[in-house]
Amino acid sequence: MFQLLWILLIGFILGVLAKLILRGPQAIPWWLTMLLGAAGALLGNLIAGWIGVRHTGGIDWIRHFLQIGCAVALVAVVAPAWSNSRTNR
Repeated sequence: MFQLLWILLIGFILGVLAKLILRGPQAIPWWLTMLLGAAGALLGNLIAGWIGVRHTGGIDWIRHFLQIGCAVALVAVVAPAWSNSRTNR
């Protein structure tokens, strides 16, 4: 249970950071921001494991940058699609 709360909290933080890094407004709700951040964290972890930098001595900076990068990419792709789907209704 606590792991799920931790995933959602980190997902929200990564999603907000991704929205701050991107230029312009991203008109997506907070729950989608949280889900995209969590998905970015998962994708970043998978990529870090694939290239062999998931567990290093000290702070895993490369893994964290990959997580943020994946969250930014997901928000950059989903936010315009979300706003287009909302304006077409």
